[in-house]
Amino acid sequence: MTQAPDVIADLTAESEALDALVAGLDADQWDISTPAPGWAIRHQIAHLAATFRLAGLAAAQPATFQQVASRLSDDFDANVAAAMADFVVEPPAVLLSRWRTERATAEKALAAVPPGQPVPWLVRPLPAPVLAAAGMMEVFGHGRDVADALGVRPTPTDRLGHLVGFAVRTWDFGYLARGLTPPDVEFRFEITAPSGALWEFGPHDAEQRISGPAEDFCLLVTRRRHRDDLAVRAVGSDAEHWLDIAQAYRGPAGPGRSPGQFARVRHQ
Repeated sequence: MTQAPDVIADLTAESEALDALVAGLDADQWDISTPAPGWAIRHQIAHLAATFRLAGLAAAQPATFQQVASRLSDDFDANVAAAMADFVVEPPAVLLSRWRTERATAEKALAAVPPGQPVPWLVRPLPAPVLAAAGMMEVFGHGRDVADALGVRPTPTDRLGHLVGFAVRTWDFGYLARGLTPPDVEFRFEITAPSGALWEFGPHDAEQRISGPAEDFCLLVTRRRHRDDLAVRAVGSDAEHWLDIAQAYRGPAGPGRSPGQFARVRHQ
């Protein structure tokens, strides 16, 4: 499976779906706790606003972005808190408006990057479509925290293909985040799309294999569900271990979620 050319349009649609989930909340509901310890719904949206602001800066003003990135400390959590500090204190209506502005700016800037031109980013430079796919990962993960806080289950779509492709591309992040050496093997991924299509990556004859539905795979790599509660399966000892540490981001793994933490809830 290759990166689809409409990734930015799909990022827009995924963000709009989350926007629709929070737009009607009253002020008190913005302070509902989410499964992320210490984060209410307002923190989730503030983090997304800060992330889109960085992405827009990286795409439109790479030199300025690199100056900002050079001032980041080695404390990941402190960097996250600092980035969203001026968003999280806003009244809900202002925060929502600012998130909309930041994501529109980022989407426009990413769409304007010439094909093949890398965009500087926090770990390494990325093509604009891949950075947009990373944005999909952010929106999916933090959006699921919001949905869980509100007791709804978003209906998955084939837009998840961008996140699946990104997670396969960054399959080694779980090892790197824990100071482990990735195994010198190739994995085979066979992920079933919400539409029923099969998304395939890696050698057909690979001994280490991962399979399962796309929504569950995305919940695994964003660490929003424990592997025991997902229908993602592994063949091979390395693949089995990967299910324990899979993540599509380079920050600290965090505690993740506990087995059985979430009951199946209604689709939105």
